[in-house]
Amino acid sequence: MISLQENPQTQPVPKLPDGPKTPKFLQTIRAIFWPLKYLEKTAREYGDIYTTEIAGFPPQVVLSNPQAIQEIFTADPKLFESGPGNKILQPFFGDYSLLLHDGEYHQRQRRLLTPPFHGERMKAYGELICDITDRVISNWQIGETFSARSSTQEISLRVILRAVFGLDEGDRYEQLKQRLTALLDVTGSPLRSSFVFLRWLQKDLGAWSPWGRFVRLKQEINELLLTEINERRQKNDLAGEDILSLMMSARDEDGQPMTDAELLDELMTLLFAGHETTATALAWALYWVHYIPEVRQKLIEELVTLGENPDPNAITKLPYLNAVCSETLRIYPVALFTFPRIVKAPVQIAGYQFEEGTMLSPCIYLTHHREDLYPEPKRFKPERFLERQFSPYEFFPFGGSNRRCIGMAFAMFEMKLVLARILLRSQLALADNRPVVPERRGITMAPSGGVKLVLTGHRS
Repeated sequence: MISLQENPQTQPVPKLPDGPKTPKFLQTIRAIFWPLKYLEKTAREYGDIYTTEIAGFPPQVVLSNPQAIQEIFTADPKLFESGPGNKILQPFFGDYSLLLHDGEYHQRQRRLLTPPFHGERMKAYGELICDITDRVISNWQIGETFSARSSTQEISLRVILRAVFGLDEGDRYEQLKQRLTALLDVTGSPLRSSFVFLRWLQKDLGAWSPWGRFVRLKQEINELLLTEINERRQKNDLAGEDILSLMMSARDEDGQPMTDAELLDELMTLLFAGHETTATALAWALYWVHYIPEVRQKLIEELVTLGENPDPNAITKLPYLNAVCSETLRIYPVALFTFPRIVKAPVQIAGYQFEEGTMLSPCIYLTHHREDLYPEPKRFKPERFLERQFSPYEFFPFGGSNRRCIGMAFAMFEMKLVLARILLRSQLALADNRPVVPERRGITMAPSGGVKLVLTGHRS
């Protein structure tokens, strides 16, 4: 689809790459409602480095050239800032979210938040993920149609609430679960996603207006979180293995803990980013393995080699399962772009001299659909991840460099376990064999209709 072309310029000049000349508002509408078609059309016309203009952002250089992306990811992070480019996330995550900051504060928060998502602590969640999956799929009835995405959201939300708070029952757990689901549904369609991108739509016109409902739900969630924090502090109950206990007891180099405001915003970031994205990726995986029977059969054959009640850590090492999950994240990545890099001082990338204030946006979707990297890019083919290894500038569903998602390992761990557990316990079929297409859901791309499945039987 996109050919890698040498830039004919021998000397960098401070001129942005060419791009669409249509009005900014029209480009914005296309990016909101038809993002994949718009990206593909623009890349065909202008190549793998071009400039676009989207409302609320500075001129945005879209890159799907792996060499240029490597230059960005390996450059000194101090050359760029990402926080201001993520300002559309502020209403969701709050002022203190890791995603909205750069420099020393960003590094401090990453250090405080990273440990729970790595090593032995993460592996301890294996049995928990399997148990929660079993509980959710036990509610499926033979012959009844259900939404895969609703089920995977239920699983991932339970997992993150249990991992973050140690909660999987009780009044506060139910209130949090209900309000988080409702909050995500505020931007659950392309039309409602407009509120994310168009700030002038973010008007509180009362509890029944879309943004008014969002504001009130966010406030209710914050109050529930703050109550939980205060109760733990009063009880001096910070000995738990859950992430909130670790966050409250964590100290930076100066011996300082996170403030309540920091805790609230980082919790919101974890709750949103920690379950919405995984739920969507799992729904896509369930779609593909049932849309292509050979993939499902090959995957089940690999899973049964581990015997009855396999160890979760053994499941996550299976090569074909890894390939299926990787191909799922390649063909329809949950996020279309990495976090942007806004140039802080003139920098040369791919033969262009970018001036201060230019926003560089590596495009995950376009890179993952390059024909020179991924022949037949529209075809779901897990084998491509067994046949060769892709660099972190060719395959990067979780972003890259110092802005890579801190929950990447946890997300892949959970995705593999849930998919394996469902296939080992359930016989499923698509309710409709028509292709499912992606549609915008906030800043993510989710399967339209949620992927309708039918339970046809149980596996022993």
